[in-house]
Amino acid sequence: MSTTAELGSSTATVAQLLSALADVDDRGVHHEGGFLSYSEHLRRSGSCAAELRAMLGDTGTPHVGVLLDNVVEFSILVAAAALENLVIVGLNTTRRGGALAADIARADCRFVLVDEHTAMLLDGVEVGVPVHDVHRFTDPGTAVLPAPRPVPRDTSPDDLLMLIFTSGTTGEPKAVRCTQRTFAAAGVMLAERFGIGDDDVVYLSMPMFHSNAMIAGWSVALAGGASMVLRRRFSARGFVDDVKRYAVTYANYVGKPLNYILATDEAPDDATTALRIVYGNEASAADRERFARRFGCTVVDGFGSTEGGVAITRTPDTPPEALGPLRSPVGLVDPETAAPTPAGEIGEIVNTSGSGLFSGYYNDPDATADRMRGGVYHTGDLGCVDEAGYLHFAGRLGDWLRVDGENLGTGPIERILLRHPVIRQVAVFGVPVEIGDEIEAVLVTDGDLDPASFTDFLSTQADLGSKQWPHRIRLADELPETATFKTVKRHLRDATQTPTWVRVDGGYRAP
Repeated sequence: MSTTAELGSSTATVAQLLSALADVDDRGVHHEGGFLSYSEHLRRSGSCAAELRAMLGDTGTPHVGVLLDNVVEFSILVAAAALENLVIVGLNTTRRGGALAADIARADCRFVLVDEHTAMLLDGVEVGVPVHDVHRFTDPGTAVLPAPRPVPRDTSPDDLLMLIFTSGTTGEPKAVRCTQRTFAAAGVMLAERFGIGDDDVVYLSMPMFHSNAMIAGWSVALAGGASMVLRRRFSARGFVDDVKRYAVTYANYVGKPLNYILATDEAPDDATTALRIVYGNEASAADRERFARRFGCTVVDGFGSTEGGVAITRTPDTPPEALGPLRSPVGLVDPETAAPTPAGEIGEIVNTSGSGLFSGYYNDPDATADRMRGGVYHTGDLGCVDEAGYLHFAGRLGDWLRVDGENLGTGPIERILLRHPVIRQVAVFGVPVEIGDEIEAVLVTDGDLDPASFTDFLSTQADLGSKQWPHRIRLADELPETATFKTVKRHLRDATQTPTWVRVDGGYRAP
């Protein structure tokens, strides 16, 4: 069996990682239907690859649309694609109607695979291509007889393996080209970083049509030779139960899952589980600290995106609210002039050395070119470097605010608001006025909040500048989210709702 060190993070392919598991019977995939050893998984993937290739032929675009939750069939299909040089298109199960049909067309899917839980998502939708039951390709009773062990075609790290759509928080989703290197390099690196091996159990509850689950979960399990647990869809209570039931040691997340898990009732044995590493991005510093204490594990919050153009790693001395030290080739530049941004000022986070693991958007050369302006990878994310050299997230480019002639980011304001003991979630954005923007904050609370005490709280925050005070406050029961628990601010911005409070004479009151 090849080890991650032997494969090397820059030259490994997913096909190699899979082949190394072809004879493994004591580890594999736990799923709602039971357990599938890696050896049986790979036999089914080999059979599935032959069946898919027979239908697709050797000419034309070998793109297979997959509209599934986190089921074992999804894993079988991705493995089959890696072995046979096919391309899986991960279709977002929260998209509907014409938007879903547009994704299928944009990705040049030859056909779409569904199961009994997702078939209805295409009812009445003109997709323009055949729709098949996935079990036709993945079940041993209906698929062709498998070879004794899967034998991959010649594969290269640069072979396209999957198209993954961006979250669509700031615009329509784009299909990111993910190569065998995209998954394998990250899987090998993270398995080595966290010491993932034969005795580990990797938990996947983030959707497999998104990069977080595939890069920070599925690929890590393969690279480390660890078993994995698939949960059809994320559940906060289900997470706690599954961690204990399967002795999970590693889990990945994106967005707010830690916050949701922390809202569940605490049990006396939570801190004695096998869980040791939780890795992801976009969790608040407070949630990371509370989660680590409750479950007796280490929470590592990184910075990255589906595109893979930039990665920022926290160091042990990184302040809780920072992303990590600003180290070359990561840079910070003025979004308009591309000049380096000095400490204390907001700029765009970029990769000055080039594209990183970004392989472009499929069928969208203009978006690809815009992302790579001047040969530099532009994240579209804003940051600010403190005097000690640590980078702090300041929001998206679309969150750029201009108040009284000063450029501001939403990230620092959101982090300050989250310090309030009853504020659980927050979204800050700009509302255009005659000159510049006014700041609106939408708050989700788990307790009572009144305008006087809220004003007093903001007054005690020494790092909240006078121009960072929200002009309007809106209290809400929840925030609109993507399937990966990211807040969709454009929906809040487009909503015409009366604010709960407005700022008048330095304080807040009802309008």
